[in-house]
Amino acid sequence: MKNFITFILPTHNEERNIIPLIKEILELNINYEIEVIVVDDDSSDQTQMLVRSLSKIDRRIRLINRIGRYGLSSAINEGCLNSTGEVIAVMDSDGQHEVKSVYEAIDLLINDNFDLIIGSRFLEKSSIKGLSAKRKDGSFFANILARNTLSKEYRDITDYMSGCFAFKSISCMEKIKKIDVNGFKFLYELLALSKGKLKIKEIPLQFRSRKFGYSKLDIAVIWDFMISLTHTLINRVIPRKAISFGLVGSIGVLVHFAMVSFLISISNLSFIQALPFAGISAASSNFLINNMFTFRNRRLKGIGLMYGLLKFLMVSSIPLIANVGLAASYYTFISPNTFLSQMAGILVVFIWNYVASSKFVWKE
Repeated sequence: MKNFITFILPTHNEERNIIPLIKEILELNINYEIEVIVVDDDSSDQTQMLVRSLSKIDRRIRLINRIGRYGLSSAINEGCLNSTGEVIAVMDSDGQHEVKSVYEAIDLLINDNFDLIIGSRFLEKSSIKGLSAKRKDGSFFANILARNTLSKEYRDITDYMSGCFAFKSISCMEKIKKIDVNGFKFLYELLALSKGKLKIKEIPLQFRSRKFGYSKLDIAVIWDFMISLTHTLINRVIPRKAISFGLVGSIGVLVHFAMVSFLISISNLSFIQALPFAGISAASSNFLINNMFTFRNRRLKGIGLMYGLLKFLMVSSIPLIANVGLAASYYTFISPNTFLSQMAGILVVFIWNYVASSKFVWKE
């Protein structure tokens, strides 16, 4: 009886890449029963239509059409949880990962005692024609950070950021169920949760140039990576979104301090009179940054962004009043230290803002 293999292909606007990739996967297979799961983040091009049409002809192909949720890690996670294969292979859908290498990884998993095979871009025999010098440097730096936050059992891995890997379902599925879907990289999250217990091997990856489309790497992905590192370092005791919300809040603190200093320097406002304006400015900046990063899977746009800002300011108004009142009281009755006065007020608002805005503004 043939082994059953699931290929997970996350997509977003890959109309010119996805069908040739699926056909290559099916044409190169001679040893296994195959299913291909395409997880599409509501593409605005013809990706969904093309995959859906092909799936009507070939029942080995399945489409998961995601509305209102997106992100590479969460797409892979959803595909894995809907898979039926003994071995699950994950590839990017832009054609940069060589299908032949993925089948080599699958053969290793079937024939040897490994749990996870990683296609590495940084082994001696690897080729990285599709990686720019800037991306190469960024990946090198990210790998250094990852190596120092994961189990020492994984110190010999060369590519923690790889998007091409295969694993045994029986070894990894329970860990996959626990992966935070908003994580930076699915592989990094899996390694962090496994705590050094997976038997891993790397194989050289021929990383080809993208023929069509564009890379999805942006500043939000870099932000997610920093949250993932922090989440792992504190042993996941605080939710990822709370960490992100807190880091955004620290930016708001800087905005608050800067606005107080600015208003006092250009006007006749006293410290206490400047506090409300600084509080509103900090809250507004927090909302915009959280909307871009912390809650980007529920990102508000257009008129919804304006309504969201109003809701956020309403949610923040109660602790904002407490913030101003506490800071003013501390300044007046305890110490005329403006730094400590502002910090006393700021510390009051964090938990309220996180919980209330999550529920009321972004409806999480």
